[in-house]
Amino acid sequence: MKTVASAALGLLLLSSSVLAASQKLEPDKVNAAEWSAGSGKGKELDPVLVKAQVLLDRARFSPGVIDGHNGENLQNAIKAFEKARGVKVDGALDQEVWSKLKETSAEPVLTEYTITEEDVKGPFAEIPDKLEDQAKLDRLAYSGPEELLAEKFHMDVDLLKALNPGKPLDKAGTAITVANVAASAEARKDRGKAAKIEVVKSEHVLRALGKDGTIIAVYPASIGSEEKPAPSGSHTVRAVARNPNYTYNPDYAFKGVRAKEKFEIKPGPNNPVGSTWIDLSVESFGIHGTPEPEKVGKAYSQGCVRLTNWDVAELAGMVEKGTPVEFLD
Repeated sequence: MKTVASAALGLLLLSSSVLAASQKLEPDKVNAAEWSAGSGKGKELDPVLVKAQVLLDRARFSPGVIDGHNGENLQNAIKAFEKARGVKVDGALDQEVWSKLKETSAEPVLTEYTITEEDVKGPFAEIPDKLEDQAKLDRLAYSGPEELLAEKFHMDVDLLKALNPGKPLDKAGTAITVANVAASAEARKDRGKAAKIEVVKSEHVLRALGKDGTIIAVYPASIGSEEKPAPSGSHTVRAVARNPNYTYNPDYAFKGVRAKEKFEIKPGPNNPVGSTWIDLSVESFGIHGTPEPEKVGKAYSQGCVRLTNWDVAELAGMVEKGTPVEFLD
């Protein structure tokens, strides 16, 4: 039995090593990546998909978490981009879409970043699963530098590690490769305020529209839940709160929460509503961030409209009190 167990452990370690090796990406190859008919077909990290996700992110057609994989959020982002560019809408990354994506920005999609003292100093926190236990913490901080850096550059932690094999992500002064999501920041600011917000339930997206009705941003969204379904019809933005507290109401009766009285959870990026809350004219309903960006756009939500922390922070800068918000089926 001991020999069998040792052999099994050896195979497991070997498999892990092979997986780790296959998950490395060379930054130069990502920056120079070009679409081909086989792009996005495999299960491993794909340089073309990383490049497409960064370009979409910079053009405000958010793919959610940049992870190098071909998921539903990427396909929805491509659909929105296709519609805006007047090409066939099918969510597929083809040569025409690729060419139009490349036209949006000529800057490299990956860049070098030096980890700062601010990135690693904390305080960090171990976040418990239960909301009642989270209420005992002084702040719902990042779990560590890895999570902070990944969110700072809109990335999946696994992708961050694959681009930086063997590099300490918790040491100030370390030069690492990250998604170049800050490129063309001034051009993004020029798009101004949103005249209207549309929350499209069937497509799991939120759209920001300009005064002329054109789409100026699209974000993947988790919309409502069984316990707290999304409303219908037209509403408005009442206020924007950055770094908000979260108040649990027992009337929600969320699964796994036994509390019979209201309780409050302190602010932080791992707060249940993330780093930003956009309050709507629907009682106790809003647009907010999340501590689990990889689940955005999926059938997972504790109600309201959930975006990644970085997407809702950007959206918050585009809305003001009175901005119309329409929920579409």
